Amino acid sequence: MWSKMGKQKPYSRPRRRRERRGSSKRCLNRRHRKSKDKYWRIAVMKSKSQQDKTADSTSRSAEAGTLNWVRKPVFPPIATAPRLNRTSMVARPWERIKLVSARREERRNAKQERKLERQHERQQERRAVARDGSSTRLVAWQRDGRMRRAVLFMLTFVQTAIAGVLTIDSLPMHGETLLERMVLILFTVLFFWVSAGFWTAMAGFLVLTRGDRHGVASAKAIKREASETPDFRTAIVMPICNEDVARVFAGLRATYESLSKTEQAGQFDVFVLSDSSDSDICTAELDAWSTLCRTVGGFGNIFYRRRKRRVKRKSGNIADFCRRWGKNYRYMVVLDADSVMSGECLTSLVDLMEANPDAGIIQTAPRVAGRETLYARIQQFASRAYGPLYTAGLHFWQLGESHYWGHNAIIRVEPFTRHCALAPLPGKGPLSGEILSHDFIEAALIRRAGWKVWIAYDLPGSYEELPPNLLDELQRDRRWCRGNMMNFRLILERGIHPVYRAVFATGLMAYLSSLLWLTFLVLSTFVLATESLMPAVQSVAPTHLIPEWQLFHPYHALQLFIVTTSLLILPKFLAVLRICLKDAREFGGMGRLMLSMVLELLFSVLSAPIRMLFHSRFVVEALTGKALHWKSPARGDEETTWGEAWKRHGAHTLLGLTWGTAVYLLNPGYLVWLLPVVGALALSIPLSVLSSRVSLGSRLRNLRLFLIPEEGQQPEELRATIAYHSNAKPLPGFIEAVVDPAINALVCACGKKGAALSGGASIGRHVLLQLALLEGPAGLSAPEKQRLLNDPQALFQLHRKVWDTADAHPHWHEINAGE
Repeated sequence: MWSKMGKQKPYSRPRRRRERRGSSKRCLNRRHRKSKDKYWRIAVMKSKSQQDKTADSTSRSAEAGTLNWVRKPVFPPIATAPRLNRTSMVARPWERIKLVSARREERRNAKQERKLERQHERQQERRAVARDGSSTRLVAWQRDGRMRRAVLFMLTFVQTAIAGVLTIDSLPMHGETLLERMVLILFTVLFFWVSAGFWTAMAGFLVLTRGDRHGVASAKAIKREASETPDFRTAIVMPICNEDVARVFAGLRATYESLSKTEQAGQFDVFVLSDSSDSDICTAELDAWSTLCRTVGGFGNIFYRRRKRRVKRKSGNIADFCRRWGKNYRYMVVLDADSVMSGECLTSLVDLMEANPDAGIIQTAPRVAGRETLYARIQQFASRAYGPLYTAGLHFWQLGESHYWGHNAIIRVEPFTRHCALAPLPGKGPLSGEILSHDFIEAALIRRAGWKVWIAYDLPGSYEELPPNLLDELQRDRRWCRGNMMNFRLILERGIHPVYRAVFATGLMAYLSSLLWLTFLVLSTFVLATESLMPAVQSVAPTHLIPEWQLFHPYHALQLFIVTTSLLILPKFLAVLRICLKDAREFGGMGRLMLSMVLELLFSVLSAPIRMLFHSRFVVEALTGKALHWKSPARGDEETTWGEAWKRHGAHTLLGLTWGTAVYLLNPGYLVWLLPVVGALALSIPLSVLSSRVSLGSRLRNLRLFLIPEEGQQPEELRATIAYHSNAKPLPGFIEAVVDPAINALVCACGKKGAALSGGASIGRHVLLQLALLEGPAGLSAPEKQRLLNDPQALFQLHRKVWDTADAHPHWHEINAGE
């Protein structure tokens, strides 16, 4: 028996999947199939011929007619990231959403979970009391938060009820028909939404004028003894994906230099977490990182990491950091690609976390600045003038259950790692799979674990940028819309705090309200058509002297219009009033501030119907499962062309003209009410193009219109960012990574040394190198370029052959000659 087994072929472990497939299948691309087959046959013939040679004759010298692909790089490796210190971050599966009562066992489990959560909250409160000596502060803000939210609901409900009564009186049949009932329901929902925003602004005005004793960023909370040295470290993480490299590292350099001026600079490390897939951008990122480290002396404190497996987008990128190095840090500050923060703001955030040991996330209120197009300057003015009211209002209603917007915020790493891993949403529908908008859910999860989420609405030194034009903003809104609709599926998830259930609902309404508004306008037009075309000769009761359809109160409709308009405009007047009482010179003076507000109001009226149609389409696309392709937003002042505007707004123009003509034929008087909608749609093309012009934005800036404080007295961090971005040198790309000796050495030295390749994989590398050498960069696909960048040995060998071999593609030599 044993002799028979000895004759059998010895057992060998199955190869891994990537080796089992073989490099040939991975290399074969439809676009280059013929050329790769030729190089594959050449490589296989050479491999077979060399198997019969002796060890001395297998040196693959040039005299033997074979290419030398085996020389390894001689430069030492460069550490782009610290040593791994792994920890686990496991996602908890989402429970099935049930609209009916759960079973007895599930009820028992839920009760037990709530008991454990309450125990955890009490432990956190006891720790906070022991730390700051305040025995009633935590209980007070929770009690006040519940009372404030009850008042908000009562005010909104009463206001909506009054508006509903006025709406019934303003309808021709007083809501008797099905069509009018639908109009009434839609109007009630929309008015409730507007009313909640109005009272949020009112609360914010109260907080900004009188203060709030529960403010997390109070001066008393952030004091620290000068001799006190923290025994922990903080990471600044910046996830990026195919961004404007020069702008990203200009802002990062300004932030790091501002941080270096503080006494706590040594307690911070910076991580650039790249998910970029473009080979040119990847090369530029590595070169920009190396230049930044050399310029500011950041080696050992500024790190760069590019993921090979880009799963779960931004949330997966941050989770990858937490798994690899999260144990080294107590806090992490998350930045966006366009974020800039002052060193004072960063150190204040750390002090706030230390002063509030129950805080899991503290979110700043970023100030928008840095754009020059007319559209961006209008939005910057609106955000800077009116935004503080709404941000302070959110704090007033939410307190320790506030929003987290995914950037310019500080996070406690340990509870975030333990509780905030995101599992994909179950199911196969369009709103399932990987979560797109992770920030709201992460805030809800960390609150479910007993930690608090605060908004530091009055903490200065946090900045970001806005999209430069209307179309770029709508492109961003498309992803946000689908993400918010996916988040709404978790509104019944077990353990979620009621405030975050409301956050999920308001996130949905931010885009669903546009579809409801459009439906309301369409149904109102049908009501008008019914009233105009059908003969009004019927009455409900023959005893009535006046038919019921004539019991119509037009003054109620006028009152309703005035009330709705006041709810939308009054917060802006209050914001401007607050600025005038403080110092209007920062906004160009009182007269120009008022004129800017009027012009911004006019622009908002014209752009609102355009957003309504786009957001309605986004909601429908999300429900129908249309594919969503994410592209990084523009980081420069890009202008919209007339061709692009006609392509995106042409249907809106035709709809506005057709709709307006139909309403005019039905009832010319009703067109006055609908003119702001149909007129804005008819002017959508010139509005989109002209608002994207940098020249118009600069001209109005010279006139001191739409001026913000950051333009009059520019902060040092923003001024440095603009200077570094404008003076940035041209960044290298993939071709320079192959041809330029310095860039090639940098990319190879920063690459990860791979394991020894099997025979098939080695032949596959040989095929790829011959294809790159003889076909040039144009003959390589994007995945093939990535393979070369991720393989330092192959990239170094290609670099040598481009310089040493006469058979190299002319494109390589053109690059050399150009340099």
